[in-house]
Amino acid sequence: MLELYGTKFSSRMLLGTAGYASPDLLRQAVEASGAEIVTVSLRRESARAKTGQGFWGLIEELGRRVLPNTAGCHTAKEAITTAQMARELFGTNWIKLEVIANDDTLQPEVFGLVEAAAELNADGFDVLPYTTEDLSVAERLAAAGCEVLMPWGSPIGSARGLANKTALKTLRAYFPDTPLIVDAGLGAPSHAAEVMEMGYDGVLLNTAVAKAGNPVTMARGFARAIEGGRLAYEAGIVEPRDMATPSTPIAGTPFFKIDNAS
Repeated sequence: MLELYGTKFSSRMLLGTAGYASPDLLRQAVEASGAEIVTVSLRRESARAKTGQGFWGLIEELGRRVLPNTAGCHTAKEAITTAQMARELFGTNWIKLEVIANDDTLQPEVFGLVEAAAELNADGFDVLPYTTEDLSVAERLAAAGCEVLMPWGSPIGSARGLANKTALKTLRAYFPDTPLIVDAGLGAPSHAAEVMEMGYDGVLLNTAVAKAGNPVTMARGFARAIEGGRLAYEAGIVEPRDMATPSTPIAGTPFFKIDNAS
């Protein structure tokens, strides 16, 4: 099971709630995914004054754990203020911390991220930081009190998959006991399966599902890929080899004797 800040979940998928064509499509996708945690952008939804109330009602009806995020924040101060507002609105100490450096790449601003993480952790928040795959940044976030790390696979919404597999493997090896969740950049269920086969604890998705031709079917596909990848990791994947290895022993077979005789 996935355990985050002392709470256990049977699903290893976290699902974003932005970008769906309709509220009903969002509801169906969440149900098809089996996700028990959904992320919500406080700043984005608050801007929709007339529709906001209906959106909160839908989220409550879903019966999932809400993980508010600080999407759209560019400084530590903005992120901290947004997190405090989210805590009051949702009654949760959980916060997905985002501090964005660049509007084109949506790359995390790691200095502000560490600063905000330290202050929020000291204020009693359970911080899930959206970060890069950089090991030194991960160390600083862990030192700041973050018990969960969320490195990106590639830029948000890019659907490229894992841009730096080597660094992600290093991160996994360096933090064997810290829950690691790949957040952003995945586009296909095969990307999610690869993440899980690497031993990661979970995957956070939004665009890949919300913008799919059929979000409900895609959500179901990702759920199966995540489960399959995790099972493969737990089963122990055979290491690749340069040379062929027969799956059936040759010694003792009739063909083996015939070959020897010739």
